[in-house]
Amino acid sequence: MNINSPFLLKKMFFVCMILMGALVLSVFLGLSMGSSGYEFNAVLKSFLTGDVFHSKTDTIIWHIRFPRVLLSILVGAALSLGGLVFQALLRNPLAEPYILGISGGSAIGAILGILAGFSYFPGIGLFSFVGSMTTLALILILSTGHSILKKDSLILSGVMVNAFCGAITMFLISLTLDSRLHNVMFWLMGDLSNLDIHQVLILAVVLLPCFIVIFVFSHSMNLMMLGKDSAQSMGVNIKFVTLILLGITSLMVSATVSTCGPIGFVGLVIPHLFRLIIGQDNRVLVPACILGGGSYMILCDILSRTLPEHGEIPPGVITAIIGAPLFILLLIKTRR
Repeated sequence: MNINSPFLLKKMFFVCMILMGALVLSVFLGLSMGSSGYEFNAVLKSFLTGDVFHSKTDTIIWHIRFPRVLLSILVGAALSLGGLVFQALLRNPLAEPYILGISGGSAIGAILGILAGFSYFPGIGLFSFVGSMTTLALILILSTGHSILKKDSLILSGVMVNAFCGAITMFLISLTLDSRLHNVMFWLMGDLSNLDIHQVLILAVVLLPCFIVIFVFSHSMNLMMLGKDSAQSMGVNIKFVTLILLGITSLMVSATVSTCGPIGFVGLVIPHLFRLIIGQDNRVLVPACILGGGSYMILCDILSRTLPEHGEIPPGVITAIIGAPLFILLLIKTRR
C-alpha cells in the first residue's frame, strides 16, 4: 500500500477533513430530528456543555437516536465499502451486494438462524455469513460459463439469485408458525431501530477491523482494476487478495444484514458519487466511502423518520428510491 506520494497524502487529508465535517453535521441532524419532533437546541447544548440531563428529551436523544445514528454510520460505511470492493474485484460498475444477491443470501441465513433459536446478533451472524458466501459462490458459478467478469452475465446471475432468495425468504416466513418471523417484514426492508448501544458496539468490533483490512489492500485493488495480467506482473497475488477481500466483504454484509436487514443500493450510489468527485484511486475512495457512506445512511434514516406524519418508513425504502434510478441509468450507459 504505497501512500508515500505527498500529493496523495494531501488529497486523502483534504477529502477526509471535508467528509468528517459532513459526518459531524449529519450526526447532529440525526440526533436532532425524528418522528417525536426536533430538538436542535437540546443537542447543541449537550455538545457545547457536555451535560446530559435526565429529561424525556435527553432520553430520546441519547438512548434512542444515538445508537441508531451510530448504527447508520456503521451500516452505511460497510455497504459502501462492499460496493467499492465488488466493483474493483469484478471490474463491473454495477456490482453491489444487494444487486448481486449477496444481501438476499445473508437474509436467508439470518432467517434460518432465527428458526434455529439464535438471537439477532451476533448469534445469527454465522448463519448470515454462510448464506452470503453460498450466494456469492452460486453467482460466480452461474456467470463462469460466460466469463466471470462479463457485465451482462454477472448482473443477470445476480438478479436471478436475488429473486430466488426473495422467494425462499417469503416461503419460509409464510410457512413457519414462529411469531418472530412474522414480525420481520419491516426488517426485510431495512430496519435501524431494533438495536441498543451494546449491540451496536459489538457490530463495530466486527466491522472496524474489516475497514482496516480493505484499506490495506486498497492499492492492490487499484492494480486489479487494470486487469489480471497487469496486476500479476506488478506483484499482486490475485487469488490471495481476491479471497481475502471477498471474504471480508461478505462478512461485513452478513453482519449488517443480521442486524438491520438487507438495505439496497448504498454500495452503488456512494462509490459512483465519489468516483465522479475525487477520481478512481481506491486509497482515497476507501476512507471516503467510510465517512461519506455513514453520512448518507444517517440522512436516509432521517428521511425515513420525518417524512411520514405518523410513525416511520424503513430506511431501505429511501435508499431504493434513490438508488434504483441510478442503477437503471448505469445499466443503460454500460450497454452503449
